Amino acid sequence: MNVDHEIKLLVEQMHRLGKRDGDGMLKVKFGVLFNDDTCANLFEAMVGTLKAAKRKKIVTYAGELLLQGVHDNTEILLLQE
Repeated sequence: MNVDHEIKLLVEQMHRLGKRDGDGMLKVKFGVLFNDDTCANLFEAMVGTLKAAKRKKIVTYAGELLLQGVHDNTEILLLQE
């Protein structure tokens, strides 16, 4: 699958599952994305998609690699809508 297409799908899912903070920035926790049935069916490698989106400065999050369970509470911030 095309990386840009997967990133577009990721942004759509972040809009569906995320919440805006006081500054109007859209955030979603990694665990929410990872455990969502729709996301599980859309993304073969969610962590890889997140890394690609971070490299392109579309999202940001703490650390380099997100792991299920360990990083479930890590917030992913959408930088580009």
